[in-house]
Amino acid sequence: MKNSSWTIFRLSLIVSLLAASAPLARADVIMDWNAKADAIATEKQILPAPHSRVLSMMHVAMFEAVNAIDRRYAPYKLALSADRSTSREAAAAVAAHDVLLSLYPDLKPELDAALTSSLVPIADGESKIAGIGLGKEAAMQIIALRENDGSAALETYRPLTTAGAYVPTTVPLFSIAGATTPWVMTSGSQYRPGPPPALGSELWTRDVNEIREVGSRTSVIRTPEQTTVGRFWFFVGARTYNPIVRQAATAKGMDLVDCARLYALTSIAGNDAFVAVFDAKYHYNFWRPITAIRNADLTSNAATPRDASWLPLGDTPMHPEYPCAHCITSAAISTVLQTIVGDFGEFSVTSPTAPGVTRKWTRLQDYSDEVSNARIWAGFHYRFSTEIGKEMGRKIGALTVATQLRGVEAMAEPRR
Repeated sequence: MKNSSWTIFRLSLIVSLLAASAPLARADVIMDWNAKADAIATEKQILPAPHSRVLSMMHVAMFEAVNAIDRRYAPYKLALSADRSTSREAAAAVAAHDVLLSLYPDLKPELDAALTSSLVPIADGESKIAGIGLGKEAAMQIIALRENDGSAALETYRPLTTAGAYVPTTVPLFSIAGATTPWVMTSGSQYRPGPPPALGSELWTRDVNEIREVGSRTSVIRTPEQTTVGRFWFFVGARTYNPIVRQAATAKGMDLVDCARLYALTSIAGNDAFVAVFDAKYHYNFWRPITAIRNADLTSNAATPRDASWLPLGDTPMHPEYPCAHCITSAAISTVLQTIVGDFGEFSVTSPTAPGVTRKWTRLQDYSDEVSNARIWAGFHYRFSTEIGKEMGRKIGALTVATQLRGVEAMAEPRR
């Protein structure tokens, strides 16, 4: 035990001294390429699940590249090593560029121009050349690592019907997402929850009646602010939380390595949240409020009457209800941020689905809770589904921080 403690102390001291003697590397390159990836997703209308995969690959590659120089944290999977004189900015930029290029080869001119902008300020020389080579190696290995992660599997969702009977013909989204390889979890079902409540239960009766009243398009009890918040969170995917990660890193004055780590952790936690929630959604295939309320007579529950023309505030997302995807991702991201940086002052988000509106918070918990309430006010999710989603997200966030990209103490622990 004494030898292990002394080893950890020496590693910590060495890393601290080396970090103090190294030239400060700016974290802007991490944020710039994150913004670039988000801009591409907006332009190409990339759906949340594939965009989350892109971000995870890019940010893990960037982290592995810069961490190979500083050796401040345990790597994700790669065994890279580089001289401390290697340019961190060059390594990060090339890693990001090469990952994005592998996924968006049609954008080569645009990505090459962005890479040039990242590399021009870096002085020419051996440091820059080494950084470029390191970034290429990190990207190549991460691309290979995720080549067979299941994301290219054919969608085979089978609509429930009887022979000859019409059903809506839009194919639900993300039916294969739950079977893709997670970054942190052992499988998509690791945190699969128990089933939704029975349709005759007190919990079901309470929550379906709540959403019938407050989530209706013509609700008379939903407040104007709740309506605004409900519409605000029609916005989906990583573009809803990446601005928060940026604000956290900026508030804490993170250097390039710590910023790369924060973005990598939030990206893989967000990706695994998608995997977990869609595993559960398609396992249970539970009905959305619009379906349940218009077919309430099928449940033989006299306390939940049918409303033949009920509509939610917005258009219901095209995948099963249980659990809430917004809720799991916001809770996973909040948990990672709370553990790594804590509450960091006021932060804010804007949304293309609520032009002119800016939502602000001072506590990460309040942000996560607002997201969950918004899905109820929008008429998309029952309250029990939001609570289960948040619980799953907290578990995934905690697992991510506890097991991935840890500090020098992780490198001193014996391999198991």
